Order: sequence, then structure tokens, then C-alpha cells
Amino acid sequence: MKYSSFFIPSLKEDPKEAVLKSHKLLLRAGYVRQLAGGIYTYLPLGLKSLRKLEDIIRQEMNSTGAVELSMPFVQPLDLWKESGRDEDYGKELLRFKDRQDRDFCLAPTYEEVITDLVKKNVKSYKELPLTLYQIHLKFRDEMRPRFGLMRAKEFIMKDAYSFDADEAGLDESYRKMKRAYENIFNRLGFNFKFIKAEAGEIGGNYSEELMVFSEYGEDTIVICENCGYAASTSEADSISDYHGPLESCRQPRMTKLFTPDKKSVEEVGEYLKVDKVCFAKTLIYETESGFIAAMVRGDREINERKLKKAAGIKNLFLAKERDVEKITGAPCGFAGPFGLNSLNLIIIDEEINNSEYWITGANEKDAHMANVKPGRDFIPDIVANIRTVQAGDKCVRCSGALSVKNAIELGHIFKLGEKYSSILNAKFLDEEGESRFFVMGCYGIGIGRTLQTLIEVFSDDNEINLPVSVSPFALAIVNLNVNDERITAVSEKIYGGLTTMGIDVIYDDRKLSAGIKLKDIDLIGIPFKIVVGNRTIKNNKYELNIKKDNTIETFDDLESLYKRIRELLS
Repeated sequence: MKYSSFFIPSLKEDPKEAVLKSHKLLLRAGYVRQLAGGIYTYLPLGLKSLRKLEDIIRQEMNSTGAVELSMPFVQPLDLWKESGRDEDYGKELLRFKDRQDRDFCLAPTYEEVITDLVKKNVKSYKELPLTLYQIHLKFRDEMRPRFGLMRAKEFIMKDAYSFDADEAGLDESYRKMKRAYENIFNRLGFNFKFIKAEAGEIGGNYSEELMVFSEYGEDTIVICENCGYAASTSEADSISDYHGPLESCRQPRMTKLFTPDKKSVEEVGEYLKVDKVCFAKTLIYETESGFIAAMVRGDREINERKLKKAAGIKNLFLAKERDVEKITGAPCGFAGPFGLNSLNLIIIDEEINNSEYWITGANEKDAHMANVKPGRDFIPDIVANIRTVQAGDKCVRCSGALSVKNAIELGHIFKLGEKYSSILNAKFLDEEGESRFFVMGCYGIGIGRTLQTLIEVFSDDNEINLPVSVSPFALAIVNLNVNDERITAVSEKIYGGLTTMGIDVIYDDRKLSAGIKLKDIDLIGIPFKIVVGNRTIKNNKYELNIKKDNTIETFDDLESLYKRIRELLS
């Protein structure tokens, strides 16, 4: 492909709307353009890379015996009402009516559709196991789309669904898919790890996320380097060996402390000259069942997933200031666990219950209480582990020190069991002729998200670097002076030779300065580059630039050059 015939609208400056390095580079290099918030056009460069990434994924999916299909992006809302997930997805599910006044939605995911399809077309155990997959669009009406393709409204995913006769079959399908994921992300060169994860809106009995380590990742994961334990911060647990506040925190009796205009743990701790671990902070939440209070140590954060589970609730929001003031009788920042009005539950973390002498809010402006003892000064309704694991906590498996790292989620795999087949009444006949529900698994990969993560992880601030297998072109030929007939003749001879060999090459034949052309080729991230200029003609030698190693190899003839290129691309 000649550069002059291709469409690469690059930008000279970093776009203001982009925060992540990878988002800036995608826009600057002309891979994508934003049409509306969270909705992107893949330009020719981006689409070429996307298709190559999809091909890698297809190869590994097909190797497991999975079969590709394509399901409708527009789905009847009745299916979602049947599964009950129309309410679970809330406003992220974009609903609309057709001209016959029938309700439809844009697909945020495909569990309902695939289950309905198999229900109507697979009748016997003899047709199992069966795994179907697609690479297709999804749409979720995100409140705050951001970071380019990382969190878009419209996005492309690979979804695979396995159907088995029993749990043993599901275990085998799950194992095959997990191995395929390992192959895919090893081929892409990522440093990744599977971690135990929350099933979320998809649901199911068990799930794992594939996380790629990146300092700019919006997710955090907890890892034990000693035994390999790993989990998302929403799922991770740790052992608490905390034995109560320091002696300096202890007061001889429950005492009210004057803390003028001091609200946060940090402010009160500095004012009283005590450590944050001496505090037990109380937060008020609003739920579908009313208001609840939750309590953790002053230096910790509440894990809302654990809190929901302990309280048996679905929806959880920090209470509004006016509600906090009504419940506690004091402004925000002075809440304590006693004398609370209109509360359904008081839930405290096990660390709070196992110790004494806590400093808490006094439910009074400019005041806190010292020497607060659970069971004496207030009675909790529930004691549970509701804290978020932090670096330095002890591993639940080996008691080793845990670390917390940033990562990007690129894949998620689930053991769904009978969740959807039972709801949608999807059954088959087993060997005894008995009717049974399909046992299902679900396996997703974010395609655009993976492409951007490749750029985020492997590129520098000014140039894209992609693996050869995903780069839009494998090699670039740069004609430094298209007005020189000798340079142009050599350039076109190399271009013709490589094209005949089947190599995906871009030939920069533009009538621009050498500096601009070289800078553009480096920006868009072509792994190998042949520069043809006066030195090529004068020395009758050919130079191959290798971007990854920033090295140049020189060849005396085209045959040797072509041989080396074949070696590098193989």
C-alpha cells in the first residue's frame, strides 16, 4: 500500500481530551477518531491492527473446537425481561421502540440471545459439548466514558459460550478456554495474571479476570508473591493480626474530646496527636432497604462488595449530607456508632469487634469520643470482614505480605452453571431421556481495549510500538526523495519485491521532507523500516531499521535483505 493512497490523518499535537498515553497516540497516529462521547470510528490503521488481533483470537478459539457465529446487535427487550436483567442493567441498557411499538435494546452482552438460540436448536446430550463464539459490537450507556477505547460506550468484544451436560463438562470447557486465553496473551507479549473476581451483572458460580500489569491501570489487584494468591481488591481477603490501638490511644473511660472543625480521620488524628489506627470511622449508606451504618478502622477503606454481601443488599450509596445530619444529629464528619436514628443495620468490621479503646465520632458538632467499646457502648447487628485489603496485610493462604498493583482487565471468564438455562428454561435430553438444564460457561475479551493496552504497555510517549503480529503494517519503505529517479526506482523495486512475497508493507511515496516522513512512520509504529536515500545509491547497500531494538542492519544485496526480513517476520 502506498502512503499517498492510504488514509492516515495524523495530528501534530496531543489532543486535549486524552489523558492516557495510549489514547493520545491512538488519536495522534490516526488509528481512531471520536464521533461522540465513548463512540469511536476505527480509521484504516486502527482497523488493520484490530483485524490482525481478531485473527490471533480466532486461531486460538478455533483450536479449542469453538465455532464462530454472529448474533444480532439489536435484541428484543422481552428476552431481558424474561431473564430479569432489564432492571439489573438499569440505564446502561439503551432501550428503544421500533415502528410497531415493540421494545428493543442495544446489546450490552449476549447471554440471553445465545441461550435462546441453543434452547431452540439443541435437543440432545449427543450434541454436547458445544462452544460458540463471536467477535461483535456491544453498547453500554456508560455514565462517564473515558480513556478512549478502555471505557467506551460502543465497543467490540469476543464472547464465547460453552454448553455442557454437567459440571464436569463445564470444568473441561472452562479449562480449555483458560488455556486459549493464556496462548493469546502470551502471543501478544503481555505480563498477565488470572485473578479471582466478582461475577457482577453476568453472574454465575465462579469467575476469573485476566489482568495485565500496568502502572496506569484503573483496576487494582492484590498479589502474594510468596504463594501466588491473587484477587481483585473487591474480592481479596487478608488475615488481620491487629491487636487494638496503641497504649497512647487508650483512655481510662469513655470520654468526649473537643475537636473544633476537625472532621476527617487525618485532621482529628493530627489535632489529638494519635495515629489513624486508633480510630473507628462510621459511614452512613443508603440502600434499597433503608439506611445502614458501617464501621472500619481509621486507616482502612470499606469494601462495598463485602458490605453488600454482609448486609444482604443489592444497591449501596453513600448517604446525602442532609440524611447523615438527620440520622446522627450532627454535620458530616462527626458520625459515631451510637444514638443513631432510623437505621436498619449497624455493621462493623471484625477488627473493630476484636479490639477496644476506639476513637469515634460523637454524633455532635466539634466532638469525638474516646474509649468506645463494641458491645458496651453500642451493639452491632453484624460483625463481618468488610474492609478493603491494603499493601502489607497478611495473605489468607500463607500469611505472607500482600502487595497491591495497578492492572488493566482484558478478559473475564465465568462458570455460569444453570443461571441462564434455568431462567430461560433451556433444556436438553440426557442419556436416560430426562430433561435437564444446560450447564454454561461464558468467556469474554475486550478487543479494542486489548489493542489500546498493547499501545499503553509497549509504547513510549511519542511513538507507537506494537508486536509485528498486530502492527497495521509489518514494514515501511521510506523514499527520502521522490524527485530523484534513482531513489524512486530502488524504492519501487523493493516495494514490488516485498509485496510479491506477501509482506504487508507501506511505501511512503509522499512529496514531503525526509524528516516529516520518518517521524510519521515512527509515530504510527511500523516495526521494520527500509530507508532509501542518497546513501543507498552511493554505497549500493540496504539498511533495515529494527524499531524494537533501535538497531540498523546493513545488506549488500536485496536477496540477503529479503531473507533477513522473512526470518524476522516468521
